Order: sequence, then C-alpha cells, then structure tokens
Amino acid sequence: MGKSKKRFETEVIHSGYESMNHLGSLVPPLYQTATYTFPSAEEGERRFSGEADGYIYSRLGNPTVAVLEERMAKLEDGEAAIAFGSGMAAVNATLVHLTEAGDHLLCSEGIYGCTFGLLQLLEKKYGITHSLIQMDDEEAIRKAIRKNTSAIYVETPINPTMKLVDLEMIVTVAREFNLPVVVDNTFCSPYLQRPLALGCDYVIHSATKYISGHGDVIAGMVIGRENELNEMRMTTLKDIGGIISPFDAWLLLRGLKTLAVRLDRHCDNAEKIAEKLKGHSNVSKIYYPGDPGFPQYELASRQMKRPGGMISFEVKGTKETAQQLLNRCRFVKIAVSLGDCETLIQHPATMTHAVVPEEERQKMGITDTLIRLSIGLEAWEDIWEDLEQALG
Repeated sequence: MGKSKKRFETEVIHSGYESMNHLGSLVPPLYQTATYTFPSAEEGERRFSGEADGYIYSRLGNPTVAVLEERMAKLEDGEAAIAFGSGMAAVNATLVHLTEAGDHLLCSEGIYGCTFGLLQLLEKKYGITHSLIQMDDEEAIRKAIRKNTSAIYVETPINPTMKLVDLEMIVTVAREFNLPVVVDNTFCSPYLQRPLALGCDYVIHSATKYISGHGDVIAGMVIGRENELNEMRMTTLKDIGGIISPFDAWLLLRGLKTLAVRLDRHCDNAEKIAEKLKGHSNVSKIYYPGDPGFPQYELASRQMKRPGGMISFEVKGTKETAQQLLNRCRFVKIAVSLGDCETLIQHPATMTHAVVPEEERQKMGITDTLIRLSIGLEAWEDIWEDLEQALG
C-alpha cells in the first residue's frame, strides 16, 4: 500500500502489511518463533545496543505482532501501538508507566471491575491512590485534581451503565494541568470512536472483545505517541512480560478485517433490541446511547459514529428476578465477555463487578436488577424472541 490515508474499511484490511515483503503471502504469516538468529556476533551486538534494527526475541518484538501493532495505530490515529497478552495487561502497563509510588489517579466513576481491583492493589502495595468521580462537570474535575495527580483515566461508554464522558471537555481540563488522558475504548473500537483524534493521549482496548470479534483470543492494546510507547515497550512490556503470542496476534489480524462490517451489524441489531426492551412492561429502564431518551444522546451523536452494540437495562423485581431472566434464555448465552458473534447476557452486580463493594457499586449505578447485553450478529428477530420469552 502507498502512504496515503485510506478510508477505515480499507485500512482495517490493508494497513501495516506489504505482501511482497513476505514472499507474496496474501495473509500476514504467523512467525511462531521464540528467538531469532543473527548473521554474526557483531550484528547481535548492534541489535542489542539499538544501533541496528532487527528482531532479537519475541518478548521484545515479533513480525506478526508488528503488523497488528501498526494496523491498530493507524486505525486509532496514533503514532504507535503495543499489543499485550490481555486487556488487563495493557491497563496495568499503562498505569504503571504513568505513575510512581505516592501518585494519584483521577478516574471516571464506574469502571471495569478488574480495573477497580488493580487500582486497589496499586494503592495497597505502592501508595498510588485514586478518586472515582462522575466527570460530567469541568469545575468538579478541576477540584478533584491533586498536586500528585499523574493521569486521568476514563471509560466511555462506562461499563456497564453506558454513561458517557465528554472527551473534549476532559482534554480541555487535562491540558490546564499538563496531565495525560487515558481512555478505555473497548466498548466502541476505533470504528465508532477515536479518542486520540479528540486530543486524548492513550487509548486502551481489551482486544478480546470487538477487535477479535470471535471469542477465541485474550489480548490487549495500547495506542499513543511513539516516544512514550517505546519507553513502555522497553520497561513495562519487556520487564513485566505481559506479551501477546504470535498466534493470538495472527487471530486478531484475521478478526480485524471484518471489524467495520461486524460493528454495523452489532449496531443495527442493538438499535432494534433497545427499542423492543424500552416498550416491555417488565423493563423499568434501559441504558443505550442510541435511545433518544438517553440523557447523553446528544453527546453520543457527537462523539461516537454509532451508538454501539451494548445495552444495559433494569428489570422490575429483585436480584433473583434478574437471575431468573438469565436462566430462562435459550440461545442467548450467559457469559461475561462482549463483542462476540453470539449475543451474551450477564448480571454485573454478581459477575463483572462483584469485586466492587456494594456501596461503591450502588454509587456507580450498578443495581441488583441491572442486566448487560452484548448484542451479537444473529437475526435480531431471533434475539428478541428469546429475550421476550425470558422476560415473561
């Protein structure tokens, strides 16, 4: 490919790979190797010193992984990307990179349960404190920033309440205090939302989700500026070692090719299911950015290309009512991931966010009757037929 910028649907298939550099192979080859040979001892010395380019050891770099990283950087409008063995490895590496003992992190209220657990661990072991705030008011954000705040960490949409954070507003405040902004973009993928283009500094993905799209890979990505990611690569990737395997990178490249097509279908289905849920007598509330009644509908229309494939809703009743609904589903699967071809349903209070103390969960809006749906690629009529009978 030439260097000219192509449309997303083209870049997601072609960027980062030139087949003629790999014996004409149409598909990026799988370099399933742990180490690499050097033509001479002197060349080995040059590579280890950084004087010469070339692969050394697959914990430090791999040709298959490199294609994935270049492609993800292009899709997110970033300078560089690093692939990790899981989404949490990516979150951990980024937060460790941005903090020192005694620092403070300002986070959106309502984050993934394991990210919450990591924040608690960082505080307990290294004195890195954190604050969870709603991030819907500029002045409140300014007041929450401390002298030792080292970064602002945001999920949008927030898991599982679907609440949005205005990224342009966050960037405006962050620039006043010279703070980097980190955005977990897992729910959207670069097809629906590109935080770096809005001025943010780091984008994180659990690539397990929409980037893979097929439920067969655990992986993570970080995208940002090249100098920052080079430092991260030679410290928190190399020395902590949360690397991705070449085969998993190869699978992600395969999944990425259909990202735009899949997301459009996820969104089409979600829009129809959200409308059906909204009108059901046993549903008390839905949380979906594409619903005109959603409090941040205007922000969603401005910040996201489409509303996404995730829906949360409240059922009338108790925790047991919500669990019974899950148990009555016939082909909709009870599982805690998202972004797969299959429609998945889960109960956040007892599953993904069970680690969060109840008082904190309630503040986040995660009630015992809240249910989260990851809408799949099946016929929407079949998805609704199953949900309707489960709702009773």
